[in-house]
Amino acid sequence: MTLVLGFDTSGAHCAAALLDGDAILGQTAQEMGRGQAEHLMPMLEDLLAAHGRNWRDLTAISVGIGPGNFTGIRISVSAARGLALALDIPARGITTFDATVLNHDGACLPIVPAPRNQVYLRLPGSEPTLAPAETAQDHGLPLLTPPPAATLAANIARIAARGEGQTPPAPLYVRPADAAPSKTPPPVILSDDT
Repeated sequence: MTLVLGFDTSGAHCAAALLDGDAILGQTAQEMGRGQAEHLMPMLEDLLAAHGRNWRDLTAISVGIGPGNFTGIRISVSAARGLALALDIPARGITTFDATVLNHDGACLPIVPAPRNQVYLRLPGSEPTLAPAETAQDHGLPLLTPPPAATLAANIARIAARGEGQTPPAPLYVRPADAAPSKTPPPVILSDDT
């Protein structure tokens, strides 16, 4: 039997799900604009404990790799890679697009909200791109937005349980970061002999 822990912090949330074989044992989510780094590990530990499981029971880790919030993606991807290394189990990265379209029948265009009235989208057979939200429907496909965060985490676990996803997980960045290097010079570091 497989026991897969799936989690995601690519949006304004912290979400996790525990999958045993084909059954979701539990799922949880908390909406938050920031603080995912402080909440993720306790959330995962609480989820495992609530179902009488511990870290050593896991057979795989699965994580949402975005697109989405840069910091949130880095938090969960680094946690997944660290846990996989410590537990000697595989970690799989699942895109928000794949987790969104799981179990959806028919053609659609998965979109993920982005800053400044834009969306991340992935046209069939194409790489993800960033586009103005109002142009997403110009592609002639029904738009499909991500499910609630707890369902997103459960879908991430389900996809990984099938052996799919990126190993090792790495962030899916569609656009460059908004952050810019500091314009002030770094401080001078004095040597011990001065």
